[in-house]
Amino acid sequence: MLQHSRTASPLLSRPGAVPAEGHDEGVAAHYGDLFREQRALADGRGLVDLSHRGVVAVTGDDRLSWLHLLLTQHVSDLPAGQATEALILSAHGHIEHALYLVDDGETAWMHVEPGTEEALIAYLESMKFFYRVEVAERTADVAVVHLPAGSIAEVPRGVVVRETPHGRDLFLPRADLETYADANGPLAGILAYEALRVETHRPRVGFETDHRTIPHELGWIGSAVHLQKGCYRGQETVARVHNLGKPPRRLVFLHLDGSEVHLPGPGTPIRLAADGEEGRKLGFITTSARHHELGPIALALVKRNVPVDAELLAGDTAAAQETVVEP
Repeated sequence: MLQHSRTASPLLSRPGAVPAEGHDEGVAAHYGDLFREQRALADGRGLVDLSHRGVVAVTGDDRLSWLHLLLTQHVSDLPAGQATEALILSAHGHIEHALYLVDDGETAWMHVEPGTEEALIAYLESMKFFYRVEVAERTADVAVVHLPAGSIAEVPRGVVVRETPHGRDLFLPRADLETYADANGPLAGILAYEALRVETHRPRVGFETDHRTIPHELGWIGSAVHLQKGCYRGQETVARVHNLGKPPRRLVFLHLDGSEVHLPGPGTPIRLAADGEEGRKLGFITTSARHHELGPIALALVKRNVPVDAELLAGDTAAAQETVVEP
């Protein structure tokens, strides 16, 4: 999992804030009551501090036509204000970056996983050639905050917004982060945000991906990959698997046994319950969470041929699966 080093968010000074660790270091894991924070987000209230995420901006007359050549998504005629997401793949079709993007008519804004922005910019710079584009990292002066679906919080004039079915991502001036959070609370930590992400089966680079993950395994075909557009790096793999083959693994959603005290963490092996803990490893947990209504839940990658109705074990914890990606 990727690590990064960044100045901690000023919102970590708020009462009850407990710092997140690992990949999400720099923002709050929670503010004292995980389930209350989840319920607030589910009800369309509150704000999530995502200021640890990298922010990249692309300007210039050719920005959309140029990005169209590099990304898995169709963005050459992306309307101003319309949110999209896209991937950058390796030459072999493996996922390297996920970009959460919106164009405001002058600039294409995107937020990316913490610590990945430098590698992303290096790749983009290497592909500029004669195109009229400029690429800039804006993490130092722009912070991402998330408002849940249904939120009635006002968006300040001039702030760029990504509107999605799951809520709004604001590209907020970092200097305004504390003031805006104070006016639009309650604050919810990254653990609440992640629990709702798992509930809605949304993959995340560095969590649901490893060095060999292809988009088909995670259900990213359609939402982040446009199958009718032209060439981009890794496109041959995407087309071949879509037309001729089947992905070797598939994403599943797991309901975990709520009687267990411990929560199986990322990397916990998945086996058939019928085979017990000594059975053959068929996959692994990618993200686990405690949900305010569903109890312990998880996303996992399993081998494609695992029966969709099979009872599973995550470590020593019983797990019932729901299909995310069809086998």
